[in-house]
Amino acid sequence: MSTQDQKVAIVTGASQGIGADLTAAYRKQGYAVVATSRAIAPADDIVTVRGDIADPATAERVVAAAVERFGRIDTLVNNAGVFVAKPFTDYTQEDFDTVTGVNVTGFFHITQLAIGQMLAQGGGHIVNITTSLVDNADARVPSALASLTKGGLQSVTKSLAIEYATRGIRVNAVAPGTIKTPMHPLESHQTLAGLHPVGRMGESRDIVDAVLYLQNAPFVTGEILHVDGGMSAGH
Repeated sequence: MSTQDQKVAIVTGASQGIGADLTAAYRKQGYAVVATSRAIAPADDIVTVRGDIADPATAERVVAAAVERFGRIDTLVNNAGVFVAKPFTDYTQEDFDTVTGVNVTGFFHITQLAIGQMLAQGGGHIVNITTSLVDNADARVPSALASLTKGGLQSVTKSLAIEYATRGIRVNAVAPGTIKTPMHPLESHQTLAGLHPVGRMGESRDIVDAVLYLQNAPFVTGEILHVDGGMSAGH
């Protein structure tokens, strides 16, 4: 496969957990991958860009790397996210700035640039990773900032899907429950498992499979795919 024919995916928050597994999965699908996070290490089989996605300059460097190296962007997975669980009145200005910086500002700049490239080449696909708590608030997990920011991503997923539906760009989202990643220490797993009707936490592979389903579903756009062990159905 020539470089010009190879499809290209950008994955944010790619150094560990779901992001790292998404990167590996897209490579297995034959994609060239540009992976970014604040702590990502250089790698032989992907292009890595270290930086804070909340900084617009990081988005510019990531998109430039994809276009300069491969000439195109076929998929953007907005996986980077910050979750801070506190009672609403305990949030600080620093909490607000951090969460909105990554979850909203980071999404905005890289998605705007990626869509510009996708329009120029005739199409593409965007997947946003949100949270099931947006649709299923739980008193055991105070999550107002997650709902404020990731809820916005769910709404803009539908808005962008409609705005670009006739121009070859699909936009979807995956709304996970609580997934076993380095974010959650082992001692919390039993409690977190109890939040899900199925009685267990999700695996990173569950989210990867959902993203790949959306990737390979050309008639699906504007979808919020819940991968949450039944949380969105009720308790």
